[in-house]
Amino acid sequence: MIKSLSEFEQATAQAKENPDGFWSKVASEFEWKSPWKKTLDYDFSKPEVKWFVGGKLNITESCLDRHLVTQPNKTAILFEPNDPTEAAQHITYKELHKRVCQTANMLKANDAKKGDRICIYMPMVPELAIAVLACARIGAIHSVVFAGFSATALAARINDASCSMLLTADGGFRGAKTIALKKIADEALASCSTVNCCLVLQRTQQEVQWNPIDKWWHEEIEKVGSDCPATEMDSEDPLFVLYTSGSTGKPKGMVHTCGGYMVYTAYTFKNVFQCQPNDVYWCTADIGWITGHSYIVYGPLANGATTVMFEGVPSYPAFDRFWEVCAKHKITHFYTAPTAIRALEKHPTSLVEKHDLSSLKVLGSVGEPINAEAWHWYDEHVGRHNCPIVDTWWQTETGGILISSLAGVTPQKPTFATLPMPGVQAVLLNNEGDEIEGEGEGILAIKHPWPSIARTIWGDHERYKNVYFSAYPGYYFPGDGALRDAEGNFRITGRVDDVVIVSGHNLGTAPIENAINEHPEVVESAVVGFPHDIKGNALCAYVIVRDMGVDSSTIEKEIREEVAKTIGPIAKPDQILVVSGLPKTRSGKIMRRILRKLAAGEHDQLGDISTLLNPEIVEEIKRQNS
Repeated sequence: MIKSLSEFEQATAQAKENPDGFWSKVASEFEWKSPWKKTLDYDFSKPEVKWFVGGKLNITESCLDRHLVTQPNKTAILFEPNDPTEAAQHITYKELHKRVCQTANMLKANDAKKGDRICIYMPMVPELAIAVLACARIGAIHSVVFAGFSATALAARINDASCSMLLTADGGFRGAKTIALKKIADEALASCSTVNCCLVLQRTQQEVQWNPIDKWWHEEIEKVGSDCPATEMDSEDPLFVLYTSGSTGKPKGMVHTCGGYMVYTAYTFKNVFQCQPNDVYWCTADIGWITGHSYIVYGPLANGATTVMFEGVPSYPAFDRFWEVCAKHKITHFYTAPTAIRALEKHPTSLVEKHDLSSLKVLGSVGEPINAEAWHWYDEHVGRHNCPIVDTWWQTETGGILISSLAGVTPQKPTFATLPMPGVQAVLLNNEGDEIEGEGEGILAIKHPWPSIARTIWGDHERYKNVYFSAYPGYYFPGDGALRDAEGNFRITGRVDDVVIVSGHNLGTAPIENAINEHPEVVESAVVGFPHDIKGNALCAYVIVRDMGVDSSTIEKEIREEVAKTIGPIAKPDQILVVSGLPKTRSGKIMRRILRKLAAGEHDQLGDISTLLNPEIVEEIKRQNS
């Protein structure tokens, strides 16, 4: 673990000068069945990346088996149910190992084998994490689909990866709602020809339709033992496929492999969060997203940490649920999304103050750049100015955190992700693809592979090449813009396709949103461009205010003045719409593609909006725009 700024600088220098030697040393801390012959083999022009070439392993031996010797009775997973009156579960490493092996045997007994794709569509219960690890145990490739997605979205993902098995549940609890997961799964499977077995966990006890391929989880698990040796995998064998939204609408199945992913997620978890042996770490994400894969399951367990799984939502039964759970379990590390922070910030601070949060040591932010107001609220009311905040930048495609401060080790700077991790060579490019030296603003790119980079898009390597490696040959292009200060700290300024050219000026939408969000009545905003006869493009701002009954004309005037003052008159939005919400994905990302089409009046070209968290908001905006 990096423990000082000088150690961080030393590691960064070593990783740049001798990447092979640096990552070989890091990788040697894990369980390998046989060593690798070559640390790295890559060519970004193809693109092809291979780490720890020839090495054999099974990731579950580093996440589970090795801890049986040193800490079998330590809590591995602490499960906090949706209903606060239901008892929490403390699953030890010994018990987790047993249940993973048993579940792996259940999968094998139902004809699952190495290389098969298994789709997992389950609520946030321990069996979800256990299923993920059980797939890894036998060498099957897991494809987790967030249990809030529609039947159409689920079917598309099952069919894209030709999954042979589906793991689901009768239903799931989410706040006051009970979600009929089995019903949605049945609807999806009606258009999936490759699935020949569906294992169903009982969670809600609701009645379900039964089909010939269906089997009850609790009945199947009784038939098998708990001895399951880990299947030997090559370092470059796929570990999982995880789908991320594509800008064209067709989801991209990002493929992550066994060796490099294990090494990098464990390394970043250890160093970014600085967890100590008795700490209790809680990432509030769902395992359906990459954050859940890397920083609820694999990263924490590879480090022998206690990781919390939360089934519920921050608003149930009241808007202090996060803080109640932190106090109840003496959480030390709390990692959540700016969307959640902004939602909770709207409510009285007494909801935070009534709970004892003195156990907290480290706060984290993930999913999008955090705005200044939310950062300071988080720091003051949750961290009480005592907790470093790690503002982590990374993507589904990167597998792990690429840019972040290390908690209490490297300097933090509000709204800045700060410095790249050792081994991550982040650069800024201008529009011609030339590197910008020193302080400046441009296109963010990475010029050397790191171990957990996605290797391809499932079934479509050409698309992988076109999306990430063609715009700027020789670099990985994540699609984000950034600015860098004199100390080398990076601030993510938003998607590059969210840079709008207005009257010949390149305007990043993130700084404009930050200026709008400074208005005391504004909760959240999103700025997009739309075609304009004179300027080429004009700006439309969608704004959520604290009180929807307030006079919007006054707010609009004040917003324009604030933007003019902060950025310049050129950045003033032509159109400001006060709305009650913004269209978001289930992971909390604002769907700017939809907002752009709405602003341009292209109401009939929105595509499938059924997978949105709140499709009804689209109709509200349409009415305001008409």
